[in-house]
Amino acid sequence: MRSEKEQLIIRAISYMKEHLDEELTSEELASHIGYSPYHFSRVFKEITGVSPRHYLSALRIEAGKELLVDPSNSILKTLLNVGFRSIGTFSSKFKQFVGLSPKQFQKSMKPLHQFINEYDFSKELQPLNLLTPSVTCRVVTPTSFKGIVFIGLFPRPIPDQEPIVGTVLNHQKASCTFSNVPIGTYYILATTLPKSLNPKSYFVLTNTYRGKGDSPVVIEQHTSLYTEIVLREPLPFDPPILINLPKLLLSTEKRKQEEK
Repeated sequence: MRSEKEQLIIRAISYMKEHLDEELTSEELASHIGYSPYHFSRVFKEITGVSPRHYLSALRIEAGKELLVDPSNSILKTLLNVGFRSIGTFSSKFKQFVGLSPKQFQKSMKPLHQFINEYDFSKELQPLNLLTPSVTCRVVTPTSFKGIVFIGLFPRPIPDQEPIVGTVLNHQKASCTFSNVPIGTYYILATTLPKSLNPKSYFVLTNTYRGKGDSPVVIEQHTSLYTEIVLREPLPFDPPILINLPKLLLSTEKRKQEEK
């Protein structure tokens, strides 16, 4: 049973999605659910982890990704449909959140889709030497899931940039240890990527399993933490997953090859 706050925030998010191509203000969103702007911003961040403005930007980029996976959609048509007014602003924000420009995103979809489908899901990762600060994570996946799990430590509770540290796990051995983690405060976020013949499944991650730590992890000089992340179906107020996971995996594999 959803709480009243959750139900109201879901209403606000639905309103955002229905009006992505319009100018939206926090005052308008707050008024839509009967809150004052201050109370709305506070409750919205309490439920989603990020501000309404940040969440709205993430929704627009997510909608942009969904349009761009269709090669017949131009970048200009896409940006206008998701509330941007200039190619420069859209490209800059898109690259900030996704890691590629809109043009690069479209060009890389086919080779990245092929890379994932040829990736050896069964290979095991080399064990890491335990150096503090360290974080050990065990990921509990649904029994029906077959594929790979992405997990990382992010500076914000939304995966809209590459993690500070991260890795890829096979669903059969979903545990890892991050060693020598930089001092700071992070959010542990995880999601999944099953094999699919549809490229959209790899680049628009609205329906993938996901999970996060119960609270931020504070990393100090001698920290050694253990945590368990239970993956679940997405919730209506979960922030969008914006980073390009196939590109992240490819970059990780390239780094491994260079280090050999």
